[in-house]
Amino acid sequence: MGILAWIIVGLIAGWLAGELMRGSGFGLLGNITVGIVGALLGGFLATALLNISDPLSGIDPTTVIVAFLGSVALLALLRLLRGVNT
Repeated sequence: MGILAWIIVGLIAGWLAGELMRGSGFGLLGNITVGIVGALLGGFLATALLNISDPLSGIDPTTVIVAFLGSVALLALLRLLRGVNT
């Protein structure tokens, strides 16, 4: 997937994860970064645990869902490390 597609998917996934997990956010660039890293995390977990061969193949609903779930997991981990409960 090209860099522009990663940024678009990261933006969507990061924004959705930020909306789901209300509280102190990371801002627009932080959400994009969390979305992109979350997409990588989600892609790794989908491949390792669910045997999905290429979960991040383009801009489609499956990719956004995998990136979103990875972003939510990453946000939960970051908040746990930061000690932020709200």
